Amino acid sequence: MGIQRSGVYYKSKESSAEDIEREEHIKRRIDYWHTKLPSSGVRKLRKFLQDRDGISIGRKLIRRYMNEMGIYAVYPKPNLSKPGKGQHKLPYLLRNMDIFLPNQVWAIDITYIPMAHGHMYLTAIIDWYSRFIVGWTLSDTLDTAPVLDAVQAAIARHGIPGIINSDQGSQFTSEGYKSLLRSHGIRQSMDGKARWVDNVIIERWFRSLKTEYVYVNEYSSPRDLRAGICEYINDYNVLRPHQSHDYDTPETVYSSKFAA
Repeated sequence: MGIQRSGVYYKSKESSAEDIEREEHIKRRIDYWHTKLPSSGVRKLRKFLQDRDGISIGRKLIRRYMNEMGIYAVYPKPNLSKPGKGQHKLPYLLRNMDIFLPNQVWAIDITYIPMAHGHMYLTAIIDWYSRFIVGWTLSDTLDTAPVLDAVQAAIARHGIPGIINSDQGSQFTSEGYKSLLRSHGIRQSMDGKARWVDNVIIERWFRSLKTEYVYVNEYSSPRDLRAGICEYINDYNVLRPHQSHDYDTPETVYSSKFAA
C-alpha cells in the first residue's frame, strides 16, 4: 500500500504538564542569569543552574533552550569580520556616526519575557539619540509579524527615521521586514555577527526593564504583563531623568529638538 512501517506504529510523545512547567522554570532561570551576567556561555549557565538553582541539566539542553529563546552569550569573539553564511547580511551603518537628532537612528530588538506560567516576546524600538521608546509589541511567538507591527505603529506615531539598526535575527533579514523599510525609504543597518555592542542601546534598556520591573512583578497573564510593560515604558519615557542628557527625560529630549 506504500505506507512506511515507521508511520504505522510511531506515536509522538506529548509533554506532560510537569514537563512543560519544568521547561518554563528552566527558561526563566536562564533568562535571569543571562540578563544578570550576559557574557556567560553554556558552561557557566549550567553551573549557575546547578549550583545556585539546584537544577540538574545538560549543556545540550541549555543550548537548545537558548536557541529557542533567541539569546546568546555576549562577548567579543574572533573573526568578526568574516561574512555570515546567509545572503541577507547588511552593513553596520553607525560606526563613527555622529548621532545628534531624534529619528536619525532607531534601534530594534526582541527579548524573552518570563511570566509565572509561560513566556512572551517583547519587540521594542528605541530612538538612539534621546533613548525614547518609540514603539513596542508583545507576542507569544518569534514571528516577523510583531516586528512589522511595532515598526508600522512607531512610524505612524513618530514619523520616519533615517536608519533602523538591528541584529542579524531571521525577523530582520526577512523579505517582509526589508520591504517595509524600503517602502518608507529607511536605511537598514545590522550588527556585526555576534556583536551585541553594536546595538547596545536597546540591550541596556532590556536589562533595565527586566531587573527593575519584570523580575520583581511575576505576571500571571499576558494581559497583566502587557499593562505592566506599558506602565513601565510610560514612566521611563516621561518621568525618568537620563544621565546622558543632563537628567532630562527621554520624552523631553526627543520632543525639544522638534520644537526647536
